[in-house]
Amino acid sequence: MTDWKEWVSDSQKRWEENASYWDERMGEESNSFYRDLIRPHTERLLGVQAGQRVVEVACGNGNFARRLTDLGVKVVAFDYSETMIERAQIRSADYGDRIDYRVMDGTDLDSLLSLGVQSFDAAVANMAIMDMAEMTPLMQGLYELLKPGGVFVFSVLHPCFQTPGARKVVEEEEDATGIITRRGVLISKYIQPETYEGLSLRNQPIPTRYFHRPLSELVTLGLEQKFVLDGMAEPVFRRDDGGRGSVWEEISPVLIVRFRKLLSGQ
Repeated sequence: MTDWKEWVSDSQKRWEENASYWDERMGEESNSFYRDLIRPHTERLLGVQAGQRVVEVACGNGNFARRLTDLGVKVVAFDYSETMIERAQIRSADYGDRIDYRVMDGTDLDSLLSLGVQSFDAAVANMAIMDMAEMTPLMQGLYELLKPGGVFVFSVLHPCFQTPGARKVVEEEEDATGIITRRGVLISKYIQPETYEGLSLRNQPIPTRYFHRPLSELVTLGLEQKFVLDGMAEPVFRRDDGGRGSVWEEISPVLIVRFRKLLSGQ
């Protein structure tokens, strides 16, 4: 059996190779999947205020870090891809030293703790957890980094509807009123954690390595660290988002979760 640290190394190498292509395709504002589905709900669940400190896990080219800084938030953002951090720094040149970018591995507990115990009001990971081979060090580290009352918000491919081998299906049925079209998702391999390859973007240099975890495992990983789950979103595309006829108008392609560190004494 492959050790999870070997999976971390493999995933890191893949993202390093894909980093330049990913940055060029996503640009400053990312794509509609991120802008319309993920960012609005993530911002709502984070509920940040000017002057707060936020740590961003797997920040990519710095899109969300810059957004948070525009909201008056102080940001430490890290990624394990050196190229991605280089691209983030270039795109954030106008922000000066308002964003502290670092090359760091989110599965390295000591590195996480070096950011400062109980020094952050919130933590965020946008569409990154499913790329991580091991989540326990991250959950442990973020719990220590957050102040009492602080929150950790993360988004992932929805584990119930985007399982290994899942595929979109279309069914047409004709009745007296005409043709009825139904769209759905055929899932398989849900309950067992599994690693598999997939494409984050079309035509990327090499496939991304994903790590599927059932919903119960994602929740339990937080509860084991004494987080409480107090927020969740399952966004879908609206018809006016250009998703007309898509299965993702009725089935959520992503899951967004908020864990909270209770106040002392609770």
